[in-house]
Amino acid sequence: MTPSNSSSPPAGATSSALDGTNDSAFSISDRDATMQARSQTQTLGQRPGTLVIRDGALKPRLFLVSYDDKTLIEQEYSDYDAMLASFQARPELRHWIDVRGYGDLALMERLMHDFELHPLQMEDVLGDFQRAKVDIFGDNRLFMVSRMTDFTSNLEIDDDQLSLFTGPNYVLSFQDDYSDCLDPLRNRLRSNFSQIKRKSSLYLAYALTDVVIDHYFPTMAAIGDYIEGLEDRIFSERRERRMLNRILRIKKDIVHFRRLVYPERDKISEILRMPEDVVPEDVKVFFKDGYDHAMQALDLAESYRESISSLTELFLSDQSNRMNEVMKVLTIISAIFIPLSFVAGVYGMNFQREAPPAGSNPLNMPELYQPWGYPAVLTLMALMVIGQLIYFYRKGWLTKQR
Repeated sequence: MTPSNSSSPPAGATSSALDGTNDSAFSISDRDATMQARSQTQTLGQRPGTLVIRDGALKPRLFLVSYDDKTLIEQEYSDYDAMLASFQARPELRHWIDVRGYGDLALMERLMHDFELHPLQMEDVLGDFQRAKVDIFGDNRLFMVSRMTDFTSNLEIDDDQLSLFTGPNYVLSFQDDYSDCLDPLRNRLRSNFSQIKRKSSLYLAYALTDVVIDHYFPTMAAIGDYIEGLEDRIFSERRERRMLNRILRIKKDIVHFRRLVYPERDKISEILRMPEDVVPEDVKVFFKDGYDHAMQALDLAESYRESISSLTELFLSDQSNRMNEVMKVLTIISAIFIPLSFVAGVYGMNFQREAPPAGSNPLNMPELYQPWGYPAVLTLMALMVIGQLIYFYRKGWLTKQR
């Protein structure tokens, strides 16, 4: 047994992501949908509630945090029986049993049996693609699902499932990764002045949900910074296809984020409607605050969606203006060469001055036989070009539009 070491949260997006070369239009939400569809094929034909461990699942790590207003015991266990014995030996304390990783079917079945979890709920835990939701089971216990989010350096919304089961003196949590966004809550528990240690275990479930919702705001802030960077680069970026791919990708990220937050809001709304014997009023007050935070996150997502729509229109307008500039230059070049081509064409007909076998054709281009005819025609053509350029300049066609 070793003391628990809190893992660091996933790295957020940085400004260097604007220079990334990974511009595939296959977004994280597309991959998640594909992975979810493939995970469902593993249970085809099996009875509901069948537990299936997906390929690549991490080996479980078991953490137990036992606390009250004066005590905090925090340990990681390599043996499930030792963790369960430590949990059962301290019924006077409240406990947070934190399971990270799903890669042990036998352990998952033991947890389901020992904590009287419904097989359908455990199936939802291991499926890892559930929307945020809440269910009541057993003796007014709650099963809650939240989605933890992060905006990665690959310009994608990375989300992981956090599943919570509440009990009379414990909260049992499941997640598929070792790293998460829950370190602020762990630090609060380590503080001597944390009100989490003085309240019921249901308040710990609220606090976990609240940290997940609060982490939406750094995610949205990273998206906002990226959108501002795109706005600055629209007028200087010459690789139009790459810029358009970036705009479309961030638009998909925002849509993906909204799909994550809407169920979270609905979940908290359902908790607020539960009877008092399930969720006491003194805890509902805090869930109301979490509901407000979820609404603020949705408002931000809606604002960013409108911003990215405006950004798309701005990009297309800028591309149209650039195309107009190109067409203007080509039109001016064509206008200059049309009269020159006419003069060159006239003098390129090469009519004969002398009519065979004798005599002359006085009306057939006498200029061809003038000693200064060629310089005179070149001078005429140069004057025509200069005259056109002066005319175009006075019209403002040679100056860049601001």
